[in-house]
Amino acid sequence: MALLGATGSIGRQTLDVLRREPDSFELVSIAGGTRLAELAEVAREFHVRRVGVARPEDYIAARGVLGDGVEVLIGGDGLAELARDADVVVNAVVGFAGLPVTINALEAGRTLALANKESFIAAAPLVARVRDTPGALVLPIDSEHCAIYQCLADSTQSGHPDVRRLLLTASGGPFRGWSRERLETVTRRDALNHPTWSMGPKITIDSSTLMNKGLEVLEASALFGVGVDRIQVVVHPQSIVHSMVEYLDGSVIAQLSQPDMRLPIAFCLGRPVRFDHAWGAIDFTTAQSLTFEPPDLDAFPAIPLAYAAARAAGAAPAWLSAANEVAVAAFLHDTIRWTDIVPIVAGVMDQYQDVQLESVEGLVAQDQHARRLASDLITRGR
Repeated sequence: MALLGATGSIGRQTLDVLRREPDSFELVSIAGGTRLAELAEVAREFHVRRVGVARPEDYIAARGVLGDGVEVLIGGDGLAELARDADVVVNAVVGFAGLPVTINALEAGRTLALANKESFIAAAPLVARVRDTPGALVLPIDSEHCAIYQCLADSTQSGHPDVRRLLLTASGGPFRGWSRERLETVTRRDALNHPTWSMGPKITIDSSTLMNKGLEVLEASALFGVGVDRIQVVVHPQSIVHSMVEYLDGSVIAQLSQPDMRLPIAFCLGRPVRFDHAWGAIDFTTAQSLTFEPPDLDAFPAIPLAYAAARAAGAAPAWLSAANEVAVAAFLHDTIRWTDIVPIVAGVMDQYQDVQLESVEGLVAQDQHARRLASDLITRGR
């Protein structure tokens, strides 16, 4: 196994799964951001011999804490090389930076356990080509997509013509039911306080704006070959039903568990074996209620933006994801308000003109262009 993004939320929970199954996996490569001491602890615990760091300036410091016998690789090129190291590659890198992992793992015919939706969405046309590599397999770690993957087990035809809808559930985030006026008062602390999941800051903010659910619509379409017109978002505050598939005959198959990311992680790593740890187990002898409602698209317009990007195709999803990364980072640095995030993304998307993606280099150029546009909007709005 290679675990790229080892010090983030998904990375730490993946390590927990590995600790429970010491005889099932050998961790050969890891990568992380700036938490070098934490990265070194993981390397020592699992006897890892290849470690990736994000920046050239981290190299010397990493060499100091990792000791002899550990090879240190740097940046995107390092991630690309590490993504070819193992039978199973977990992509838990945050944001577009995970692109080298996604492309190179699939090009090398590896199993990609995907927890990095941004690179998959942005590069969907390019990823589609390398998914045909012999041996290449994508297994989604996102709880919603892992649920759909399991619910589609009986639907084996390309494009799933026997499926009426994919139903992506959303908790609704911390601001479910808030009016647009009340949303004007949101603070960073409010937005980072998710009601049911413990996640990293970027995805937590995305969950608060419901942009995360919009991105998941794009991811589901690319993963399963289903058009966005057959994907519906449903708010489910309890976060017990992780997603559902409705078949043509009216049957709905759902995957249920308590919210615990170790469950989808363990499913992807162990497939076809299910480990006996009962993460997320539900006690059905206690009284429970499961409720569902439509999302408030007026208060949370990120979802319609994502559908529009999907229909525009080409580089539009890449623009959406890139602009959102810039806006979320600005909010986390107190540069903009929470209510500015989605309008900034919308302002960037208003400038989109049809661009087809032919290469990784072209994708990177489009990503950078969208980031510049978002930064310009933020600067002008100060």
